[in-house]
Amino acid sequence: MSDYRNLTRTEIEVLENNVCWAEDWQRVMVAEGFKPYNFHRVIFYGDIRLGEFEKQVEVSKGFFKHSGINDATLRNVTVGNDCLIEKVGNYINNYTIGNDCYISNICTLETTEDATYGEGSIISVLNEMGDGNVTIFRELNSQLASFMVKHNNDKVLKKTLQQMIEDELRVSRPDRGYIGNNVKIINAKDITNTIIKGDCEISGAARLSECTVMSSMDAPVFIGTGVICENSIICDGCSINNSVKMQDCFVGEACQITNGFTAEASLFFANSFMANGEACAAFCGPFSASHHKCSLLIGGEFSFYNAGSNTNFSNHAYKMGPLHWGTLERGTKTASGAYVLMPATIGAFSVCFGKLMHHPDTRNLPFSYLMAYGEDCYLVPGRNITTVGLYRDIKKWPKRDKRSKQSKKSIINFDWLSPFTVGEILQGIEILKALRSASGDNVSTYNFHEYVINASSLRKGLKYYDIALRIYMGAVLKRAQKEGFFGCPKSDVGKGRWVDLSGLLLPESEEQRIVDDIKNGTIENVQQILDRFSEINDNYSDYRWAWSYQMILDYYGLEEITPADAERIREDYVRARRAWIAEIRKDAEKEYQMGDVEQEVYEDFLSKLDHEIDYEN
Repeated sequence: MSDYRNLTRTEIEVLENNVCWAEDWQRVMVAEGFKPYNFHRVIFYGDIRLGEFEKQVEVSKGFFKHSGINDATLRNVTVGNDCLIEKVGNYINNYTIGNDCYISNICTLETTEDATYGEGSIISVLNEMGDGNVTIFRELNSQLASFMVKHNNDKVLKKTLQQMIEDELRVSRPDRGYIGNNVKIINAKDITNTIIKGDCEISGAARLSECTVMSSMDAPVFIGTGVICENSIICDGCSINNSVKMQDCFVGEACQITNGFTAEASLFFANSFMANGEACAAFCGPFSASHHKCSLLIGGEFSFYNAGSNTNFSNHAYKMGPLHWGTLERGTKTASGAYVLMPATIGAFSVCFGKLMHHPDTRNLPFSYLMAYGEDCYLVPGRNITTVGLYRDIKKWPKRDKRSKQSKKSIINFDWLSPFTVGEILQGIEILKALRSASGDNVSTYNFHEYVINASSLRKGLKYYDIALRIYMGAVLKRAQKEGFFGCPKSDVGKGRWVDLSGLLLPESEEQRIVDDIKNGTIENVQQILDRFSEINDNYSDYRWAWSYQMILDYYGLEEITPADAERIREDYVRARRAWIAEIRKDAEKEYQMGDVEQEVYEDFLSKLDHEIDYEN
């Protein structure tokens, strides 16, 4: 609202009769339709702007009160239309409040000098004692954060990125804090230097300081009892509740953080769930989860990950039942770059009594189990490809994306078999074949660095990896034919190594192109970086076909894919899928025989497997 007028003499008298007082009534400006009757015991300092107060406000289910301001002190405040503000214990200072807001029983709402609203801070993830490597601001997504971490040692790139972000903040940072439309703030204590966007509810929070809350109508944010949040950004659709303590953090879309969880200098992206435990310098990519009081996520990079308690990284007692959350897809990386678990692994876990996998070559045996017997750690390569847990994870992750269509900043590729994961499988096959070639077939075990692989596990690993390859090739070929680019790829983009930027699967060459374009000035601002990530994701099918076409030629020893070759690949795909489903069925039967699963759940799962034949054509 831009048109305000001065109060009339009669309006001032009404306000004064209602025990209202102003430092200077001439500085209290109101909307044309303003009526003063619903203002009681209000003190005005500085420049005040008031809207119209005509509507009733629902303060509880079926309980309405008239909009207005009661028992409050305001200084340099703008209040929109039809708000109800009451019982402000201390004051509201230097704030703009939108329309249809309900603010009750709070202590302080204030903007001070040099407010940052949580934007522009540089935090250190993966290494809690290191120099900062991620700048938090409202447009951050998992790809940009991963990009910053990965290229932190490139000083020119780092400096250029930082300048882009500072330029963005310089033009977007408001002069004072504001509250959007339809915001509810009740029973809260101190809210300082905080931007709260529309449709947010804050109930019982202890303190919000230097924060930005990116709520919206289709993805509202809830901040609940006892929450202390400092120097942090909370994105659309989040729930922060039950005495959470958070400092120097970024919380991405549709995350839930609850039940006393504490976090410092950490990142949480798309659909992550954190409860009871603790995080420090953690990079929690999409679908990271932690439920246990004794879980500490520190100095690691996680994605599609379920942190168990103590040294158990997963709740695999619930593979078939409805409680199973799944565990890990693409890897858990420590600050040194070593993988605690293999990347490209949905559902893999470690119960190795604290032993971690420190040798970088272990990352090339994906979808594997790592288990301990006495002093020895046994590696079971590829075993997880044929488990109930993996099958359920493939189906469930897309369904668990709770983000609204308008608030999907972080890109998530749900393909369990992709050039990234299949590339790891190909390297895993080479490693297993090299072990067998070096030690022969007539041995009971193979030694891979400090890990033991049983001969039977090696043979099965090769079998499972080959099943995955044939499933992938057949599925990609089917998609290519359906999407109309079957045949020799039109571009070489996509050939070579692929990488994962926390949910975005892309050719390494495209990532390097972004690096080069930022440094040479082709990319000039943050939005262009984000647009480039989106463009790469949009071209995923083309890039995947460029990689897969060569892989298919190499696998089958072809120079081109003829219709007869395509039919052969399709037949191999069908056989591989049926073999895969048969192995998963065996895993389900084994679990059922152990007595961990009710018969109804077991039969329902088998019914789903029976319908897998529907996806063959």
